[in-house]
Amino acid sequence: MSTNTERHVPVLLQDAIQFLNLRAGSTVADCTLGFAGHASEIVRRLGPSGRLIAFDRDSEALELAKARLARVINELGQQAPQLTLINEAFSSIAQHVAAGSLDGILADFGMSSLQLDDARRGFSFMADGDLDMRMDTRQGPTAAQVVNEANERELADLIYEYGEERRSRRIARAIVRGRPVTTTGQLARIVASAAPAMKQDRIHPATRTFQALRIHVNHELDEIKSLMEAAPQLLKPSGRLVVISFHSLEDRIVKDHLRDGAHSGIWEVLTKKPAVAGEDEIERNPRSRSAKLRAAERTKKKQTVREQGVGNSSRS
Repeated sequence: MSTNTERHVPVLLQDAIQFLNLRAGSTVADCTLGFAGHASEIVRRLGPSGRLIAFDRDSEALELAKARLARVINELGQQAPQLTLINEAFSSIAQHVAAGSLDGILADFGMSSLQLDDARRGFSFMADGDLDMRMDTRQGPTAAQVVNEANERELADLIYEYGEERRSRRIARAIVRGRPVTTTGQLARIVASAAPAMKQDRIHPATRTFQALRIHVNHELDEIKSLMEAAPQLLKPSGRLVVISFHSLEDRIVKDHLRDGAHSGIWEVLTKKPAVAGEDEIERNPRSRSAKLRAAERTKKKQTVREQGVGNSSRS
């Protein structure tokens, strides 16, 4: 895999920075460090009394991001903030961050372009590779294990739920008949044969199935729910939450949590409609086409005893 992280283009960067409302001395959590596109800009704004706490469960991505951030820190010299990198899923944030200690939280869900480009990781059917799809390769079943060990009904259900694929039963039946399935190319061919593209389709027929397997393998929606539940307790009053989603399942969770939190006086929602990429950004970075950014500010509502207890026993 190429180590040229400089070619990685962070999505909705200026919108994210604007909504985070960063000030010198702020403490910010980047829950999805990736290749440090957003983080590189954040650290430039925190000053020597600031701190960035960044999470990524992808060990390879974390090492590349560490190298990129080291260059930024070196450039800033004595004006550089404190930096803490954590090689864990962002659902563990409350174990590492004390309640009420953050001025900002940023999360950019989904995969990075470099993960997609690396055939070894098995996220994409554009190049043939092992059917893995794990963001954290240290643990959990691979996508190959799922497609080869789950029964037909289980496969159909997860493809329908996480991929929003109407032809899930037909696809699941074809996968079971085609076992063993070991590579991305093999799976893509099976899906395309069972559910060929229709005239109105603008995506490859295997796209939704691959999305469903990736979400299932990495427990992505549960991760998002955990973060949204923890965020109000971790932020200071007037602290900001900025979230970038790439498909409707992610965005729906964020939207619902912010709406419910606004009704209970926890959040002031800053984006009545999600911020989206303009034509210039989409031209530079086609991945930004499906991105939606939602932001909210933690109100000054007094925390409950339950809220105050979250994260207090953790080291920050």
